[in-house]
Amino acid sequence: MRRLRRGAPGRNRLVLAAVLFLAFLATFAVDWAVSPSAEAATSAPSASSTPASSSPAGSGAATGPCTVSPTNGCIRGTILDSDRKPAAGIDVDVAGAGGFAQTATTDDSGRWSVSVTTAGQYTVSVDQSSLPRGQYLTNAADAERKVNATLNANVGQIFQLSDQQGATTTADTSSVSAARAWQQLASGIRLGLLIALASVGLSLIYGTTGLSSFSHGEQVTLGGLLAYVFANQLGWNIWVTGIVVTLLCAATGYLQDAAIWRPLRRRRISLTQLMIVTIGLSIAAQYAFQYFFGASTVRIQQGNPETVTFAGLTLTVQSYVAMAIALVVLVGTGLFLAKTRFGRATRAVSDNPALAAASGIDVDRVIRFVWTLAAGLAGLSGVMLGLVLNGVNWQTGLQLLLLMFASVTLGGLGTAYGALVGSMIIGIVVELTNLVLPGDFKYATALVILILILLFRPQGIFGRAERIG
Repeated sequence: MRRLRRGAPGRNRLVLAAVLFLAFLATFAVDWAVSPSAEAATSAPSASSTPASSSPAGSGAATGPCTVSPTNGCIRGTILDSDRKPAAGIDVDVAGAGGFAQTATTDDSGRWSVSVTTAGQYTVSVDQSSLPRGQYLTNAADAERKVNATLNANVGQIFQLSDQQGATTTADTSSVSAARAWQQLASGIRLGLLIALASVGLSLIYGTTGLSSFSHGEQVTLGGLLAYVFANQLGWNIWVTGIVVTLLCAATGYLQDAAIWRPLRRRRISLTQLMIVTIGLSIAAQYAFQYFFGASTVRIQQGNPETVTFAGLTLTVQSYVAMAIALVVLVGTGLFLAKTRFGRATRAVSDNPALAAASGIDVDRVIRFVWTLAAGLAGLSGVMLGLVLNGVNWQTGLQLLLLMFASVTLGGLGTAYGALVGSMIIGIVVELTNLVLPGDFKYATALVILILILLFRPQGIFGRAERIG
């Protein structure tokens, strides 16, 4: 194998690293500068944000937070969309005896509440005309409910939305039909492609370094939150936002290896210690995200997504675009690894780092490239997930981490193609499981698959069995 050219002198690398680091910090500075106005806009009392106890008992819109007391009770609840994410901007009407009538609107966390001063029976109904485009009540006949409210206590109600009109009814909310299975299959392909964007990088990191990075999920979160800053708060074009965010996330991967991983490798730190470092980095990043962006879910695009029905499938425009982009990027990544000189060097380091170094390959340079590529792909995955799920929060990546590990384990640790195939299988199985398991129980399927893989084929589909001892 031909010897790869060495990189720029050390001084130039330090200058480049400093510039990239300053660019990364600038994004947080921008967010810090614009966040006061955004918080002021969202915290202003209105009927569309938080319900209230200060409204007259007769009728009106809820305008403030509801707090229980000996003279006051709260009727509250949460509305989740078809992806089990909070649904904002939905009106909920509460009516009771004596002409009581109030309307609350769900906030960014999908929560609503109404204050009552008289114990008794109340009618809670969802205004279906206020539902987001392409979202419907899972059971339209359940739009109106009777609740018994008492003073100094909360009474809760949870409404679930579906992306299929009339997909479930009071007759049988758990029935499995060909239409539902077809829709869930499409959702599984969508989820698999987006997971694959992040999983390919995770698998390459393991292949070249032997490290299982628990902080990789935070790169996904970073991509979604930066897209929120540029597209939502600064008003950038979404296409420009996606490109800039991907480059910035790639820069963070470059800086991570330059500042953390390469120095630790030179000190011959064990893989167990490095894995603990990734766990600490993950926790630190999560709290940093929560500090700068808060704990609520933020939306990259404010408008309600439009849906398109094709071949019996109803998905948002963002879903179709995200799937196309993910497919193109994954194919391009595969061709790069298979056809280019640097891609072959990357695979050589993944197969045998010592032999690759003896062949003249700059192993450190290859690993630096892998960290950069992995962070960029994870950031792009975060942008796509934020658009598809219509929201992102500080723990979005953490929620996907188990799915990513299950994907790379299924496909074969250290193989990019295995990560792609494993992600598709995990995504499809998880979504099809939703036909019989309610809510987020479907994510437990990934854990079951992970255990079965380790029991019967620990090397994965494309992995190679190794002799130990």
